[in-house]
Amino acid sequence: MLPQCAPRQSAEPETRGPLTAEAFAQATIALAGNAWSSSSAVLAVAVSGGSDSLALMALAADAFPGRVQALSFDHHLRPESAGECAMVAKLCGEIGIPHTTLRPASPLPAANLQALARAARYAAMVQWCAAKAVPFLLTAHHADDQAETLLLRLARGSGLGGMSGIRRMRLVADNVTLLRPLLAWKRADLRAVVMERGWQAVDDPSNSNPRFGRTHARTLLAETSWLDSARLASTAAHLSDAEEALGWAAEQAWASRLEIGVAIVLLDPEALPKELKRRLLLRGLAHLGTEAPDGPAVERAEMRLAAGGVATLGGVKLRALKSGRWKLTLAPARKSSRPA
Repeated sequence: MLPQCAPRQSAEPETRGPLTAEAFAQATIALAGNAWSSSSAVLAVAVSGGSDSLALMALAADAFPGRVQALSFDHHLRPESAGECAMVAKLCGEIGIPHTTLRPASPLPAANLQALARAARYAAMVQWCAAKAVPFLLTAHHADDQAETLLLRLARGSGLGGMSGIRRMRLVADNVTLLRPLLAWKRADLRAVVMERGWQAVDDPSNSNPRFGRTHARTLLAETSWLDSARLASTAAHLSDAEEALGWAAEQAWASRLEIGVAIVLLDPEALPKELKRRLLLRGLAHLGTEAPDGPAVERAEMRLAAGGVATLGGVKLRALKSGRWKLTLAPARKSSRPA
């Protein structure tokens, strides 16, 4: 069975106007679908206690009364984290929405801490939503987050998929979809919502830690007048549209340009643009059970195939046939040189 195309991630205008509960409701329903808006299903909001997530919680509570569940995650990484979760719980009690604090199943290792903490937080919240049959999990990512992400991906030399930035929606479990309805608004818009409520947000010190690349991207945006976060976020949305179009074209090519046998894939790359050839090759590798190799390795393999040669990627042997097709087969296991 062919994988389904990702939900449409259409480009958004540079601004949506004032950030109100009504505007937030429209943005959320545009992602979740009208069928959800007419049902009684609950949505979950991820709330850390920072101004962004508090704004998300306030907007959701006003836009969808009686249908919001707040989730916080205590990483146990800072002494203040338990108190911050308790503060969120107190605010939830004041506005009448249920709150749950989640915790990691095991201590987080020190290496690559920020990424692992984020993964643990998402995993716990998605598992909670799946167990409670809550179909949507909302996070407070906004235009400034999107702009920072675009700059970071640009610095890393990312391809089109990476440059598409933070996705507006993503299926994260069989019946749970991650939604980010605030990507059209700036951080200042969210802070204004919190200030209007008279709430005191917490400040996570990692947001200003120079160890993290995102801190430098945030500083660059703040100090460079001609870099506008809303315009950069709009660029990421347009790139996401282009990524969707290429994904659609790759699906058509995959359906019409391959033959599949027992542990073998034959691909026909004739006259295809380079990017579609690359995507077909990656799909073929995935079909044979190989994880996606890094970009340079794929580039080298493509060059050998274009020259009529042979390459090996992740345990798969690639060969350019005289017909012009590419033959992908599982490479035989290497024999051990050690005596039995």
